[in-house]
Amino acid sequence: MRIGVVGGGVVGLTCALRLAEAGHTVTVTSADRVGDTTSSVAGGLIYPPGTQPEDRCAGWMAAGVGEFTRLSEKDAGIRVLPGRLLHRATAPWPAWADTTPGFVREDDVPSPWTNALRFSTPVVDLARYLGWLSGAVAEAGVAVEYRRLASLAEVADADLVVNAAGLGGGALAGDGTVAPVGGQVVHLTDPGLTEWIVDEDAAVPTYVIPHGGHVVCGGTEERGRTGIRPDPEVAEDILRRCRALVPELDGADVLGTRVGLRPWRPEVRLDRDGDVIHCYGHGGAGVTLSWGCADEVVALAG
Repeated sequence: MRIGVVGGGVVGLTCALRLAEAGHTVTVTSADRVGDTTSSVAGGLIYPPGTQPEDRCAGWMAAGVGEFTRLSEKDAGIRVLPGRLLHRATAPWPAWADTTPGFVREDDVPSPWTNALRFSTPVVDLARYLGWLSGAVAEAGVAVEYRRLASLAEVADADLVVNAAGLGGGALAGDGTVAPVGGQVVHLTDPGLTEWIVDEDAAVPTYVIPHGGHVVCGGTEERGRTGIRPDPEVAEDILRRCRALVPELDGADVLGTRVGLRPWRPEVRLDRDGDVIHCYGHGGAGVTLSWGCADEVVALAG
């Protein structure tokens, strides 16, 4: 079957790869090169970010953990690292805990936190991983073309279209529920950190994710933001929060600051409507959910 995938971020490229592996002839149409997509700004920590619908997202994430763990044995920019989710109120035992290797709850944590959830999970260096993914897509015979579409009807010579256009996916589907949520991060040199850490209950999302050559420090959650120019004052606030969380970062050099616009939707949309499969609205969970969603897209394609 000839399939046109709209969207060249992590979700679109992963769908294209899985579809090509299933024997389809696939063409990707993207408004941006992969290094300019929101996916390239992601911190790369694979864990449940509270995206809905919870049950489907849990399954998609489990598939992602399995695939990213397998890929950690390749030169794809992936490591499996331990880390902690810090909480300021008692956290319920999450549904995914029983299927997560090494999962424990720690109650002996310093103030202002009351407990932490510790486990190991894949950590994805997006610059390296997206390069690997783009190469895998090319090796699978997928053609990629760069142009901005005003309508899914502009996808030519396709028996089926996959709408994986991220923030643009809603407009292409006539869906007004998709909105941008800005996320700013700061990259620092990695002083040799061996664990990731997330303060889940902070007033502003705060996380430190090491990748060996650099550390991604974040972040922000700015609903309605439309521009991607970094704000120097926000960058300073991120540095203050992350250095307070991980003092080892005090002497680390700043490598750069980036902003991405997450495609927020009340629920991820993944369904088939005639000759179109919609797969968008992943918010900040596109990397985490990409492999599981791609597998479901292949199933829907038939």
